[in-house]
Amino acid sequence: MFLYSISLIGLLLLSCIVQQFIPPLSGWYDARFLILPLLVLCGSVTVSTGIMLILAFLGGFLWDAQQILLISQGDEMVYHNSPDSLKFGYSIILYTLMGFLMQGVRPLFREGKWYLSAALTGVAIFLYLFVEYLLRGFIIGEFSLDDGMMEQIGATSVLTMILSPLIFWMLFRVADVCGHTIRYQH
Repeated sequence: MFLYSISLIGLLLLSCIVQQFIPPLSGWYDARFLILPLLVLCGSVTVSTGIMLILAFLGGFLWDAQQILLISQGDEMVYHNSPDSLKFGYSIILYTLMGFLMQGVRPLFREGKWYLSAALTGVAIFLYLFVEYLLRGFIIGEFSLDDGMMEQIGATSVLTMILSPLIFWMLFRVADVCGHTIRYQH
């Protein structure tokens, strides 16, 4: 369990780096593959609640750190006290909620029904992005659902969900190497 948990943390750090090199798909509403949140979600269903909380904290911390670094590279006049920027740490709370959502299907996952967890990753990513969109709208003071954002959120959720079987396959291989049991023995 310990070696698998350390491996998950290493994969989380690697996904943070890989996420920087994945461009948005301009032909599909600028949707993106969200590797870091997906790894947190897929990892959450394979570990206990305590390790899931560690993954959620590290994933949210890394996600917020990436967003702050992206904003800080811009013009100081534009990005100084930007009204639509969320405070550091909000992702940790949202990642924890997503992790608990995945923990709810963990018994089914351990019985070998991983496809339900794969579908739930799309739902969780959609909810995460939608709540983030609502929070930004609340901070700005206006909501506009006709700006193409819902299409982008939906497309990003679908793209990320499509990638989830690959992440689950990778986690099964890492668990085998580390001697960690993900599934119940039949």
